[in-house]
Amino acid sequence: MSTVVLKRTNQKMPLVGLGLWKIPKPSCADTVYNAIKAGYRLFDGAGDYGNEKESGDGVRRAIADGLVKREDLFITSKLWNTFHAKEHVHALAKKQLELWGIDYFDLFLIHFPVALQYVDPNHRYPPEWWGDDGKVYLANTTIQETWTAMEELVDAGIAKNIGISNFQSSLILDLLRYARYEPQVLQVELHPYLNQQPLVDFCKAWGIAVTAYSSFGPQGYIELGMDKSAASLFSNDTVQQVATATKKTPGQVILRWATQRGIAVIPKSTTDERLAENLGNLKFDLSEEQLKSISGLNINLRLNDPVLIDPRLSIFA
Repeated sequence: MSTVVLKRTNQKMPLVGLGLWKIPKPSCADTVYNAIKAGYRLFDGAGDYGNEKESGDGVRRAIADGLVKREDLFITSKLWNTFHAKEHVHALAKKQLELWGIDYFDLFLIHFPVALQYVDPNHRYPPEWWGDDGKVYLANTTIQETWTAMEELVDAGIAKNIGISNFQSSLILDLLRYARYEPQVLQVELHPYLNQQPLVDFCKAWGIAVTAYSSFGPQGYIELGMDKSAASLFSNDTVQQVATATKKTPGQVILRWATQRGIAVIPKSTTDERLAENLGNLKFDLSEEQLKSISGLNINLRLNDPVLIDPRLSIFA
């Protein structure tokens, strides 16, 4: 199994993609192009990442060179917090498509269940979490208003599928009560130190596909000083033992722990060697005992949490 079938559209979403968070602008186009050459078809971007134009440059070059057609790719982007109001959703999705240089997104997500005051893209883009004075300004926009506008993106052909990111089950359950189009995908931080099993089980029951970000846990946060001094998963004894037994790298073992259970992964990589290694996690299986041993590493370590920005943003409390 190398794809997960989305419930409403039956579109096949690859289980392994390239996450574009933190890929520098100067190298982003080449990284995307090289990933396509290596066999990647899923690319996970966001307005907040600030590299959508460069990502699109890589896609356009690959299409021009005959490596792929647009319909071969599964491109994801996300609506940022400052654009939740109904009058901004469509305009920002169109702007993001223009940056990518494509006609539609395969998947468009609400990035966080947090509405912030609008920032004109002509003034600052991406706007990030703060106003010009460095303070956080919340907005009184409901998820229902934002989701209704997201559904209109489907009607307009701007997005084939819509979904959510960083949502918890109670909020998803509320969304399902009024959704005309149910969310196809939930994207959340998920790794052996934060296995999110109850949330994964909830999504399975409702037919919502799950994408894991930050699959390697603390590794992706070291450069940001946000790793909370947590021990590396790559050097964890359990992971090392499974890697030795399967003759695979620790990274491949961690990714396979997710993909073997139907959870998509979007690890970032900028080298050809690591791109190939990450994609190769689909070429072997772990035993049930090995899967359980890795799941047992859970310590509920959450690394991406808006509460670190403002105590009013404790969305995972």
